[in-house]
Amino acid sequence: MDIVVCLATVAAAYLLGSIPTGYLVGRARGIDVRKVGSGNIGATNVFRTLGKTAGILVLVVDGMKGWLAVSFAPDLAHRIFSPASAWDRPTREYLQIIAGVVAILGHNYTCWLKFKGGKGIATTAGALAALIPFTVAICLTTWILVCLLTRYVSVASIIAAMMLPAATWAIYHFTHDEGYGRRMIILAGILGALAIYKHKGNLERLMNGTENKIGQKKPSAAGVPPP
Repeated sequence: MDIVVCLATVAAAYLLGSIPTGYLVGRARGIDVRKVGSGNIGATNVFRTLGKTAGILVLVVDGMKGWLAVSFAPDLAHRIFSPASAWDRPTREYLQIIAGVVAILGHNYTCWLKFKGGKGIATTAGALAALIPFTVAICLTTWILVCLLTRYVSVASIIAAMMLPAATWAIYHFTHDEGYGRRMIILAGILGALAIYKHKGNLERLMNGTENKIGQKKPSAAGVPPP
């Protein structure tokens, strides 16, 4: 693997993932989303504090960050820095995995906000949609069902994250699709664990009975984040 291509892929994926979409959308409305609602810059907090249109915009853009990083960052780095070298499938796949992980880390720990970002659910979904789309379809269906049943976005996200490695393994086991091989099962497990870790604050609020449900009155822009 060409080290220059690898480093260029990492840099491009991180910078793409690090774009603080929710923060920028909030600032365009004169609000710092880090100081309202849950204090998170992700789509859920934007949805609650700024409304449906802003929330959907952040959700889509954050998802696209992961998808674009996987789909284009490795190919672009290869074309610029090593156009004459061979571009075999295993190398490209490894770089796509690296790009996806780095884009998610860029979102979760953005350099533009002192390395404090979102939970990475949308960016994870976007990255995995480019790598293992059927897994994402299963987890998205799970997320919707759990969200409708519990009205907790956090619970739906945690359960969907737990489903990632199981769904990937099941697809590989029944189809023997090499695209869902061991590397992708391990990747799904790591990203699922990271997503659950980023929800540790939500888990504490769920245990304390203070977690917000869908449909609850959204906090004022001048409000204080919940405990």
